[in-house]
Amino acid sequence: MLKTYNYKELTADQLQQLLDRNTDPNHAIQDTVSQIIQEVRTHGDQALKAYAKQFDKVDLEKLYLDADEIEELAMGISRDQMRALEIAFQNIYKFHQTQLKRERVVETMPGVKCWREVRPIEKVGLYIPGGSAVLPSTLLMLGIPAKIAGCKEIVVCSPPQNNGKINGFVAYCLRLLKIEKIYLVGGAQAVAAMAFGTESIPKVNKIFGPGNQFVTKAKSIVQGISDVSIDMPAGPSEVLVIADDSANPAYVAADLLAQAEHGSDSQAILVCTDKAIAKAVEKEVESQLQVLPRRELAEKAMDNSYIILADSLEEAMQFSNAYAPEHLILETNEWKPLINKVLNAGSVFLGHLTPESAGDYASGTNHTLPTSGYARSYSGVSVDSFVKKITFQQIDEQGLQQIGSTVEILAELEGLQAHKNAVSIRLKDRK
Repeated sequence: MLKTYNYKELTADQLQQLLDRNTDPNHAIQDTVSQIIQEVRTHGDQALKAYAKQFDKVDLEKLYLDADEIEELAMGISRDQMRALEIAFQNIYKFHQTQLKRERVVETMPGVKCWREVRPIEKVGLYIPGGSAVLPSTLLMLGIPAKIAGCKEIVVCSPPQNNGKINGFVAYCLRLLKIEKIYLVGGAQAVAAMAFGTESIPKVNKIFGPGNQFVTKAKSIVQGISDVSIDMPAGPSEVLVIADDSANPAYVAADLLAQAEHGSDSQAILVCTDKAIAKAVEKEVESQLQVLPRRELAEKAMDNSYIILADSLEEAMQFSNAYAPEHLILETNEWKPLINKVLNAGSVFLGHLTPESAGDYASGTNHTLPTSGYARSYSGVSVDSFVKKITFQQIDEQGLQQIGSTVEILAELEGLQAHKNAVSIRLKDRK
């Protein structure tokens, strides 16, 4: 099932083919998504209800659930399930709370003070995927930092279930977050609705959340044609596991399949320094696949996955940094020396007892991460994602005397006389 490649034998073209994923060479996804966006911009709620019928197979009278409906659904889950969500909430809150920090005032010259202050993004949109798996954990990962940041309006969109509602787990997370409305909209149409607004759904300033290739493409398009920004291109999930002869093949296989079961377009990569371990992992994958409820999806994802044989952990890290995985797991006793070698990754899991699923749910770190190689330039979601940092400066009389001539000279050499005059007129008054 898993194709195996020797890292040293790969040509530059072969390597690039392995690094590329989720491409849209014929623009089929882009064309479809562009049409959906235009429909939502033109027809608003009417288009959203039509898409709910087409994609979600449900007729919606209204596009949202209110606080009473959310409360009723939330109370339908078991106490053990509530407690698990509460523990996850607490750990995620604890980790993210430390990220909101006040910066100190810097006096760059005597009398010249500069600093930054944090302000929340006022209106944010959170997309919570539905489809083949409903992800209440994603609501916690996005809602908690939004609340900590102090965002005034949090708009949540998630696809409706067959009964025209959401499941009780998502409802309970809404209750924990004190969010009293959720919009029953999924896919690219949800992104369009939050970007441009409809009769029911408010327009937001920034859109957050992972999704399939259609959701990811919609986020990229609306960022280019509206004044709305996005968190990152967060598409189909992926994991890269680096393993050596100290790895447990059963653990490695479980970690690969944990990503593969997200969907058929997910990808799970093993980079291994030991051929025997790689073979053992393949056998474990076959064995563990047999009992997975989402076996069909996981098999398709594994068909799109592969093994790289490397001569050393350093060589394995070279491939990992080129791939820039969303999730990187270092299943080796020698993980400590590798930390400084990690250049491109969304989130990193260290050692044999740190499964990626712990980060997905409850360790506290955020699971909304860059995919498709965007970890080369993007970070995962944090409180910083929900705030703006505004610079301030204040100059007193001493500061104006100190900095004035420097500004005058620089303005003059750039040929901007009015810039110079803005300083000169003040200096003249001081004399």
